[in-house]
Amino acid sequence: MKLNRLYFFIAMLFVSVQAAKAQDKSVNGVLSAYFTLKNDLVADNAATAKTHAAELAAAIKAVPADKIPAEQLAAWKKIQLSTTRIGEAKDIDAQRDYFAILSDNIIAVTKALKVNAVPVYQQYCPMKKVNWLSETAAIKNPFYGKMMLTCGQVTETLAAVK
Repeated sequence: MKLNRLYFFIAMLFVSVQAAKAQDKSVNGVLSAYFTLKNDLVADNAATAKTHAAELAAAIKAVPADKIPAEQLAAWKKIQLSTTRIGEAKDIDAQRDYFAILSDNIIAVTKALKVNAVPVYQQYCPMKKVNWLSETAAIKNPFYGKMMLTCGQVTETLAAVK
């Protein structure tokens, strides 16, 4: 009888670990799509930003809402809305305005969930007074693109979670 309980406990633990890994993978998919979108804005490319905003929206939908903690659900909904707005925006300036909102919320969720598989760098633009996340420590400013490519600084490094 004790052995059956032990097997049951081990099986439940395995299922829990696999579910957590699936959530981590889907949230990291969101981060990866976010970085692609950020890089489009760095390159001043509104057309590919629109395309990649749609890919980010798909990655966001792939994360089951019940896997997002209640404290982060409002930020998650703002992430969804901002991503939609970037895809609908008529010009790169509007895309960048929505990207600022997206970034504030994705920073909050990323810090709260602590599932990033790679180091993530929070960066700050003093001219626009906004933060964003980057997959590299090198500053590539998505808010000014080529006009002020290296304007900014790393304000925090989120270590990879193993």
